[in-house]
Amino acid sequence: MADLFNNLLVLLFVSQNICLGFRRPPSVFKRYKDTTRSFSSEYLGSDQPVISLGLSDFALDIRMPGVTPKQSDTYLCMSVPLPIDDEAYVVDFKPHASMDTVHHMLLFGCNEPSSTENYWDCDEGTCKDKSNILYAWARNAPPTRLPKGVGFRVGGETGGRFFVLQVHYGDISAFRDKHKDCSGVSLHLTHQKQPLIAGMYLMMSVNTVIPPGEKAVDADIACHYKRFPMHLFAYRVHTHRLGKVVSGYRVRNGQWTLIGRQSPQLPQAFYPVERLVDVSYDDILAARCVFSGEGRTTETHIGGTANDEMCNFYIMYYMEAKHAVSYMTCTQNANPEMFRNIPQEANVPIPIMSDMLKMTHGHHEETKDSDKSSLLQQVKKEEEEILEQDFHIEEAVEWPGLDLKLGQVSGLALDAENNLVIFHRGDHVWDENSFDSTFVYQQRGLGPIDQNTILVLNPNNAKLLHSLGKSLFYLPHGLSMDKNGNYWVTDVALHQVFKLGPDSKEPLLTLGIALQPGSDKNHFCQPTDVAVDPNTGSIYVSDGYCNSRIIQFSPNGLYVMQWGEETSLGRAKPGQFHIPHSLALIPDFSQLCVADRENSRIQCFRLETGEFIREIKHKSFGRELFAVSYVPGLLFAVNGMPYPGESEPVQGFVMNFSTGEIIDTFTPLRKRFEMPHDVVASEDKTVFVGDVHARAVWKFASTEKMEHRSVKKAGIEVQEIKESETIVEGRLKNNPESTDPVKKQEKQHLVQQHTSTGVSFVLITTLLIIPVGVLLAILLFIRWRKTTVCGGDGEHKLHSSSGIILGRLRGKGSGGLNLGNFFASHKSYSRKGFDRVSTEGSDQEKDEDEGTDSEEECSPPPPPAPSSS
Repeated sequence: MADLFNNLLVLLFVSQNICLGFRRPPSVFKRYKDTTRSFSSEYLGSDQPVISLGLSDFALDIRMPGVTPKQSDTYLCMSVPLPIDDEAYVVDFKPHASMDTVHHMLLFGCNEPSSTENYWDCDEGTCKDKSNILYAWARNAPPTRLPKGVGFRVGGETGGRFFVLQVHYGDISAFRDKHKDCSGVSLHLTHQKQPLIAGMYLMMSVNTVIPPGEKAVDADIACHYKRFPMHLFAYRVHTHRLGKVVSGYRVRNGQWTLIGRQSPQLPQAFYPVERLVDVSYDDILAARCVFSGEGRTTETHIGGTANDEMCNFYIMYYMEAKHAVSYMTCTQNANPEMFRNIPQEANVPIPIMSDMLKMTHGHHEETKDSDKSSLLQQVKKEEEEILEQDFHIEEAVEWPGLDLKLGQVSGLALDAENNLVIFHRGDHVWDENSFDSTFVYQQRGLGPIDQNTILVLNPNNAKLLHSLGKSLFYLPHGLSMDKNGNYWVTDVALHQVFKLGPDSKEPLLTLGIALQPGSDKNHFCQPTDVAVDPNTGSIYVSDGYCNSRIIQFSPNGLYVMQWGEETSLGRAKPGQFHIPHSLALIPDFSQLCVADRENSRIQCFRLETGEFIREIKHKSFGRELFAVSYVPGLLFAVNGMPYPGESEPVQGFVMNFSTGEIIDTFTPLRKRFEMPHDVVASEDKTVFVGDVHARAVWKFASTEKMEHRSVKKAGIEVQEIKESETIVEGRLKNNPESTDPVKKQEKQHLVQQHTSTGVSFVLITTLLIIPVGVLLAILLFIRWRKTTVCGGDGEHKLHSSSGIILGRLRGKGSGGLNLGNFFASHKSYSRKGFDRVSTEGSDQEKDEDEGTDSEEECSPPPPPAPSSS
């Protein structure tokens, strides 16, 4: 075996190729071989990337196929299929790269690469489906060693079938000789089943701003851990030039335990954890990056270019195979106050040698201005692929806000404290009598709404914190908040946009002319939504039901520009609208995304110019897409009811912002969506959906909020759920984690305990057993009477008494009960088990016979449904 392995290495050594991408020979795999010879520093080529290492082991070489980047800050991707169909495990990584040419490399695992080309620009994406980061390298980092018995699972039924290599070429001055680069990584894989499965946990800041000249700026990240125990064995830090030190900790019962601490200016390898750290349910993972803005003349933001920064703390861990999760992320700061107690070492830069300070990251050294509008092309490559992983949205069924008495709910927002803000119509209704054919409001005689139309609620218990907006509005529609806590709203009856202070009784700013529809610079026609740029204060209005445009105003309300036009016949073109219904402002990338309702798509534009960037459209959106909301890395959206004869359900969507791919879908368990009109989400993945017909607001949350513990009671293990909000699966459609036993137990327990509309198993069993038992008893009694009683009187009495009972049980008597027909008549009945029986009516968005699009949010109610016994 050893001779075979050495011979293969000799053959590789003598192979010739033109690639000069790395400058020094990499080391060999040493995990299973104690005495081996080195791989050649020559490129292995793409013709023979698989090397047998014996009966059960093999090596896979993944290299760039001889590329020469044309400009700095280029990201190139290439893919290699797993050469086997069966499950395998990656147990070692060997990088082949030099920081002279490569800034960093990332290796992903997935099932479908974004391209089938030999290599491609990573702006096209890395993978079409969800992807997991398996490996990361930067700054001449040495190889990464996995503990014995630990491996990344690939192939088979659950693992990815492709590896995608992403290489970031920072400063291309090293390519002046026009040489071809073959940087990459070699993998050692084995068929031997590993008892422990490796995974990657990525903590990253997405909104840090470093002021110019500031000596020390902290970027803090913290998340509660809500899964089975994991064991940490390696860590990696990553920033750009301004990073001084990055530290990661486990916090348990207030005690901080160091995971790892390192200068990001040293080789960015995966360093072993000094002492094995375990992380259990409800522990907190925390990280801090310390930056210095000295030497900069402008603010520095998180981003993917030379002049941006990053704050990443990678953790390699392993879990028992039956509980393994391959990838997890944390992008928030769940408890800013806790960082007052962070160990002082996290604030102290790590001293490094002067010659190391001179080494750059491979970026340009010169500072140059860059247009913010180019940020989409320079998107955060290390972050864009990971926000979708293991992400599931479920309804918070114990949230009492669903039971609030509201008018038609038209708009939702979150204030700076993440309190929920609701904009509703009180006792006013938008129906077929509201407007004439010229869009003039016809119900002015009703006066303005005599209730507070803006409600501020505690997001946890739905307690009313504040309210305003009484006697100001006729038909509320859009709502947003600015960074100063002001409320921005639209009224489709008044054809106006308003700015209200937190305690305003009168608007601070009014745009448009009251009750006068129009299409010039001073008029709106049923404006739908408004958004305010937190960086510039610019105001953006979507206008609207009877105009097809986006209008930009200065912070003091002066007209600046507009873009958009009515949709032409055939497929809608970029920049055309058929009811621009909802706005999502993405300040990180200087973009504005619009829910183009009747074209059932999302269009994104540059804030500064209105230039079209991209369209997001999926078949599952159906005919209409009502609203869109953004949090870093993610888009949330809700669609409309399907047209007659169409099957796409009304539901909520979670999408990867960078790729537009749908990560997850969600629907409520209590009641049902009728016309979900607006959606808003927070960075902790809490989502609220407001429904204009159901007059309700649902709360959804990530399954990571679930707290789980086991207790022993009377010798039987009882699974209990301790929760700030009880969460029940909302009929997820895309990414169920059916293999997770905790999730199965949680879902089963919660559905049985908290689904108020569900029909409990005990009730169904009782309904079935008691009548059947009575029926059997009567039949036995009849049989006995026939054999023991003679004469007409006895027979007559039998027919007149028990005969009536039998008739009723068969459903023939008045008000009779037929159990079979009773359950089978309900659409939610399933022979696999009893689903809940819906008690809600259905307000269709359009008449069943109507084949044309409607620009109103109303329809005559359907005839009452026949009652069922």
